[in-house]
Amino acid sequence: MLFLALCACTQITPRANVSYVERPSANFDERRPNFVIIHHTSNDDAEHALSTLTDPLRRVSSHYLIARDGTIYYLVDELDRAWHAGDSYWGGSRDLNSASIGIELDNNGEEPFAKPQVESLLTLLADLEERYKIPAANFLGHGDVAPARKTDPSRLFPWRRLAESGFGLWCEPPYPEVSGEPDTATLLAAFGYDTRDLDAAVAAFKRHFAPADTSNEVTAEDLVLLNCLVVKKTLTTDP
Repeated sequence: MLFLALCACTQITPRANVSYVERPSANFDERRPNFVIIHHTSNDDAEHALSTLTDPLRRVSSHYLIARDGTIYYLVDELDRAWHAGDSYWGGSRDLNSASIGIELDNNGEEPFAKPQVESLLTLLADLEERYKIPAANFLGHGDVAPARKTDPSRLFPWRRLAESGFGLWCEPPYPEVSGEPDTATLLAAFGYDTRDLDAAVAAFKRHFAPADTSNEVTAEDLVLLNCLVVKKTLTTDP
């Protein structure tokens, strides 16, 4: 009786443009996001960003926008596919929009991120992580997943603080020794970056993990840092 009741209550949203017979099944659950992608808006006020993110003609959106004062705006259902990452790649996935929640931070890209905004972000991330069990390694920036096109959030974004709260990875010296001769492209790819444009991948890595270094030269310390991140990712994502 319970099974029949469940089947009777199951609803199917019409999708296919073909003739079909509906026979709803109760054997399903909701697909869940597995990544969070963080952006900055490049705007000077939240209303401007909201206008852009809700304009049908602009065809860009995110699930959330967090204003400088910490106000969280909910724009797209978490289980729907928002248009925030665009042409993207991470660790083999080439469509981050389909697997992620996008969060825009109201910031022009040249200013520190406001304290109330960061506090609201941490609260939201904690809620998302608890509900969807998103791995720490899967909290990323737009510039990480689209390094040839994007640089957000900027070098001023507090990635270290997020990692200390469990959202993202971080390594501090002394780093573990690297066996053999580490290769930049191999390590970047192992961590998740798209290395087809190697210079862009290096720039994205440094912007995220070595923001004080504005050069695009890969140093020996960069390589041991990157190796540390690869090891940490392996340890935190393996069952």
